[in-house]
Amino acid sequence: MTTETKTRTSDEALSASRGPAAQNADMIEEVARISRTDLAPQVHDIDLSGVYPEGVMRDLGKAGAYAPHATMNGGTPDLESSIQAMSAVSEHCLSTGFCVWCQDALGWYIANSENETLKTTLGPKLLTGEALGGTGLSNPMKSLFGIEKLRLKGERVDGGYAVTGILPWVSNLGADHYFGVVFSLPDGRMVMAVADCATDGLKIVENDEFVALDGTRTFAVQFRKAFIPDAAILADPIDDYIPRIRAGFILLQAGMAFGLIRNCIDLMDQAGQSLSHVNCHLPDQPDDFREQLAGFEREVFELCQTPFDLSKEYFVRVIKARLAAGEATVAAAHNAMLHCGARGYVKRGTAQRRLREAYFVAIVTPATKQLRKMLADFGAA
Repeated sequence: MTTETKTRTSDEALSASRGPAAQNADMIEEVARISRTDLAPQVHDIDLSGVYPEGVMRDLGKAGAYAPHATMNGGTPDLESSIQAMSAVSEHCLSTGFCVWCQDALGWYIANSENETLKTTLGPKLLTGEALGGTGLSNPMKSLFGIEKLRLKGERVDGGYAVTGILPWVSNLGADHYFGVVFSLPDGRMVMAVADCATDGLKIVENDEFVALDGTRTFAVQFRKAFIPDAAILADPIDDYIPRIRAGFILLQAGMAFGLIRNCIDLMDQAGQSLSHVNCHLPDQPDDFREQLAGFEREVFELCQTPFDLSKEYFVRVIKARLAAGEATVAAAHNAMLHCGARGYVKRGTAQRRLREAYFVAIVTPATKQLRKMLADFGAA
């Protein structure tokens, strides 16, 4: 992708923003620059060798990418700007875009808790990239909707909780990283907290290799009476807390979808420069996806204005928007592959990488099948 094209697509992203995101235009453009000049040269190493772009992740924090939505001082959260920043990253690399979402989600947890200690200690470090971390909510989000059992159990000990169990998939981790956890107590109460990877009794273990997204430092995490101090508790119990964070958790994922779709449109445009005489016979064209993307952005950015709306009607809209974005991502990548043809099918071809990455948007929690189950549970399928 040329610099001229990248500038154009970044401008398109900015023009889609309204309100708060317009005030963060400089931040979004700096994120786009870092992604273009520092991240793009690493995409093959990230994809084929599983390299974790830690330097880029920290630089994105310095640029302000993780801060707009996670106000630690009680200000108005700006999810739109955070989504725009994530989108600029995901245009080049979904592994890194996903790590940005992990970072954003952890900041979102802390910002919306009543833990003032975390808001003044770890929270600000997450916003600047000084500290990095993941979400850890794949299992709890499935558990809360009856898909699988909660995997972590805790017991009260002096000054906190001792937690035991295994989480099979937690991303954006490292020896000095943090992540969110939910564990159940013997009385059935569920508690959410922030876990430190350096905690005694906590071990991160290599997992299976993925077909894509291997540069996300995704591990299984073993808890063997790992100590979670009271100072790290986000919510006890979680009953009122999870409804407060769930819409933002889901909406932020749109940044991955938007960025990947935008790049797939560009791939189709590039292929059309020499193959328009045959590509014109394909039923789905770049303009079709441009129109879809503009519609998705309008809906998501409108939903971003009221992330704490607890009504069923609002949450159903959030679920439908996330479902549509995930399905459109796979469709856009599929069509980019068809438009590019053999040149996209080589091992280092962008189109085949984007297709592999696109399926992740459809299977990351909440996956397409979970979203459809949620809609059925709400009577909105």
